[in-house]
Amino acid sequence: MASSSLPAPTTALPAVSWRGQLPPSRRGAPLPPRAAARSSCHYRFRTNDDGVVDVVVARKDGGGGYAVAVEVPAARTQEGGGGLALRAADSAAGEAVPLTPKASGGGSLAAELCFPTDAARAPFHVSFLLADAAGSGAEVRTHRGTNFRVPVGVGRGRPAPLGMSLSEDGGANFAVFSRSARAVVLCLYAGGDEPAMEIELDPYVNRTGAVWHVSLESVEGCVSYGFRCGLFGTDRPMLDPYAKVIGDFVRGTSVYDEGVTVPSIGCLASLANAPSYNWGRDRHPHLPLEKLVVYRANVSLFAKDKSSGLPDNVASTFSGLAAKVGHFRRLGVNAVLLEPVFPFHQEKGSYFPYHFFSPMSMYSSERCSVSAIKSMKDMVKTMHRNGIEVLLEVVFTHTAEGGAECQMISIRGIDGSSYYIADGVVGCNTSVLNCNHPVTQKLILDSLRHWVLDFRVDGFCFINAPFLVKGPGGEGLSRPPLLEAIAFDPVLAKTKIIADPWSPLDISNVQFPFPHWKKWAEMNTKFSIDVRKFLKGEALISDLATRLCGSGDLFLSRGPAFCFNYVSRNSGLTLVDLVSFSSDELTSEFSWNCGEEGPSENSAVLQTRLRQIRNFLFILFVSLGVPVLNMGDECGHSAAGSTSYKDRGPLNWKALKTTFVKEVTGFISFLTELRSRRGDIFQRREFLKLENIHWYGSDLTEPLWEDPSSSFLCMHVIAEMDENMPDCDRGDLYICFNSNEESVSATLPALMEGSVWLRLVDTSLAFPGFFSNESNPKVHQAPGLSPYQVKAHSCVLFESKRVVS
Repeated sequence: MASSSLPAPTTALPAVSWRGQLPPSRRGAPLPPRAAARSSCHYRFRTNDDGVVDVVVARKDGGGGYAVAVEVPAARTQEGGGGLALRAADSAAGEAVPLTPKASGGGSLAAELCFPTDAARAPFHVSFLLADAAGSGAEVRTHRGTNFRVPVGVGRGRPAPLGMSLSEDGGANFAVFSRSARAVVLCLYAGGDEPAMEIELDPYVNRTGAVWHVSLESVEGCVSYGFRCGLFGTDRPMLDPYAKVIGDFVRGTSVYDEGVTVPSIGCLASLANAPSYNWGRDRHPHLPLEKLVVYRANVSLFAKDKSSGLPDNVASTFSGLAAKVGHFRRLGVNAVLLEPVFPFHQEKGSYFPYHFFSPMSMYSSERCSVSAIKSMKDMVKTMHRNGIEVLLEVVFTHTAEGGAECQMISIRGIDGSSYYIADGVVGCNTSVLNCNHPVTQKLILDSLRHWVLDFRVDGFCFINAPFLVKGPGGEGLSRPPLLEAIAFDPVLAKTKIIADPWSPLDISNVQFPFPHWKKWAEMNTKFSIDVRKFLKGEALISDLATRLCGSGDLFLSRGPAFCFNYVSRNSGLTLVDLVSFSSDELTSEFSWNCGEEGPSENSAVLQTRLRQIRNFLFILFVSLGVPVLNMGDECGHSAAGSTSYKDRGPLNWKALKTTFVKEVTGFISFLTELRSRRGDIFQRREFLKLENIHWYGSDLTEPLWEDPSSSFLCMHVIAEMDENMPDCDRGDLYICFNSNEESVSATLPALMEGSVWLRLVDTSLAFPGFFSNESNPKVHQAPGLSPYQVKAHSCVLFESKRVVS
């Protein structure tokens, strides 16, 4: 490896050089500090003739450079009495500095080399040996036969915090956890492919427990760094797991691993701190859970299409998302749930991350880490200014790192045995993290705190949540330490924490008993399944009733506010495809094509599909819990019946101008306003009282709860009296759901004298008349005990109101 010469010290010793090679092992031993030094590091070497050599590396007072003092016992003289001389490792045999008795006595011989600040830029290494001053050729080296080698401008460092931390005077501390490593080397790069300097960390000096650490007085001239831990026989530098600013992921030459071609990839951490950011008057909205209306979005796809009207370098970025904040406001959305924004595997997708402390560089206009950090903070600030919270989907159960040496990028090559489950999970070829191991738990908690404190995000949705309750052997834990720590962490106290059972590993999505401590919310998979079954005509109406009332079978001990409902998501069929495709391959989707598979020009089929789309949205918003919209469903986005996440395309902004999309977005806006106005019913932290809910079949008869062929249900919600709410906003609600192939007669409940029923929604009617605000003078009115025909495949909502005489 290339070497770089240093200027000559102020003694007669020739120019000393540092090299990118590993220093010999040594043991530290304390020596008395020199009065002339501001700080010092002490080293003691065993020699090849069973002696010792002490070396002190000191920074002089006033920043006057460095001094390297070498000291040996006076009894250590070469045969013939010629004494010892200090010689640089790469100097000629005749060029040396003799060791002389110390002025303070003590029977020691010493020599000191001085390096002025203007001549020597730390850190660097000094490599030397001891030779016979008389020129006999005898040499003294370490007990391993190597040259004596000490770093200058390098200190012991601190074990906390993990990662790199820069001080105001330009110094840097590095700390990395690795229980498995027997040696760790800090590699510094000045911009080239090869390290400009490598600093081996001494296990006796630079290790505390399983944390390796070192400090440098300056990193000037270097731009990036990595750790080489020597595990699995690899000599590649690994990305610091705690790095806040990282470089590009660089692809190398593909290699063959067990007969399979595997692409090589690597990344280094930047030595620069993220630039400071002016948050101004930004504040977290701190919206109560029950008041949320969530929109799941993909940063890259949201505004990527040319129809967004944004410049190409903005369209697929955080800035593009912020530029379209008006779309969220028109829908009535007050929280955006972003698909994972961590650096991820380009082919596998955003649910296979490499790193947990920085945003994806490609989500910025300049395609670099620093730009992505600023762009994301700008986006969060914009959302907060508009009263919208930012929630992040996060994946902490696995990474995209492979087992092959060329695909070890970070923690796999630093300490895979601590961070990962040793033998993985049966049936899963992905690197599965040992989430409840103390060091992995710390990594996850530190990452979450970083996103809250530095990026001001408002909450997290944990993908593949079932894996978070597993122990190192894959066994389920009744009280997973990670989940409990997240639930009670003071920094995360006011953030939303949501468990999502969907797994990108095997595309499973099974609801399971989740430990929650009344802190964790959950994505409600059963809601999606039961609503789809009902609208298809295959579910018991009792299942629909359970979902409408907040899924008490799952959330009884927490309340409906912890229930996040959805009908479609980014994996599986889109909303339009749910009513357009139902082949044998889609059995698990519980979809119904309304009479014809795929695209259709049949007006009856199209009319039924339109009703079903309205029905899905209506049930989503009138159910207790938090409604979650999926990107593109408001625009009629279709993936041609594909359930693959990879087949999702960008949002088509031109579609917003079509009649269909205007109808759907208008309906969503109406429903969000209805939920807000009738928060006493739809935005509750507690379940509705049993005495305030009455269930009916047709014409106020008892529902046929256990009849699998029954597809009609009416729900009468009696408003609770509240002196803080105006009477006009406290009317009862009567909601009818019909998934039959024919109309069903519903009788409206009796009302107090002077009150009437106002029809606010009938999904069977033509646009724009199928929904109406209660203040609309043309709204349909009906007296109590009057009949109403609920058309096939439709839903109806009535609200009672006192009539002013």
